[in-house]
Amino acid sequence: MARIVLDLNKSVEQNAGLYYEAAKKFKKKVEGAKEALEESRKKLAKLEKQRTEETKETAKPVQSGEKEWYEKFRWFTSSEGFLVVGGRDAATNEIIVKKHTAKGDLVFHTDMVGSPFFVIKSEGREIGEKTIKEAADATAAFSRAWKLGMESSSVFYCKPEQLTKEAPAGEFVPRGGFVTKGKLEYVENKINFAIGSFEGKIMGGPIEAAKKNCKEYTMLEQGNEKASSIAKYVQKKLGGSLDDIIRVFPTGGCRIKK
Repeated sequence: MARIVLDLNKSVEQNAGLYYEAAKKFKKKVEGAKEALEESRKKLAKLEKQRTEETKETAKPVQSGEKEWYEKFRWFTSSEGFLVVGGRDAATNEIIVKKHTAKGDLVFHTDMVGSPFFVIKSEGREIGEKTIKEAADATAAFSRAWKLGMESSSVFYCKPEQLTKEAPAGEFVPRGGFVTKGKLEYVENKINFAIGSFEGKIMGGPIEAAKKNCKEYTMLEQGNEKASSIAKYVQKKLGGSLDDIIRVFPTGGCRIKK
């Protein structure tokens, strides 16, 4: 119970007046405290909202769930919507040509040793010139031409049925290599490359394909910087894991294209 202290030198009315004034001051303090508390709550809510938005921006989710079959290879979706898949080494070159080509597809390669095989998956559609050009650019970019600083390479394409493992008498076809039959179509190409986020996956391919399919992408060019350092910059922009980003880089040094 609260104690009431009276000043015996003052009248009842005077004591009452003192308590009335004290009550008014206390009421103002309480109201001020409530206002300060409400203001603090508003500021805290605003900060929480800002932090949530910043977290969403800096932690963009990339890649979830099970991976598609083509993600173990090099791949991109062309500006015309065709899936283009390429080998990472001799073993995957062999797998792509033997297991992932069908009638109507086109297979790309260069005249250089160690070149990847790239395949445009037609899926029953007629493959457009833009996709053919982009597949040729990717084949050149992932060949030794990138590491050698070349601007283009000798890229050709053919039908899957024009490739065979049957070597001429006295010759040997190494793993990942094939013998071509019939006429080969050579394509003008230019080495260019970009990394973007497409349907929750890290995609690496020609710039035109990235522009068409990716809201966020970073263009790269041949240079002397290590892929690991460039990958950290790309990760800040796209999200995803460093391993997934580094996996799509061409072999050799690079730098950010301005």
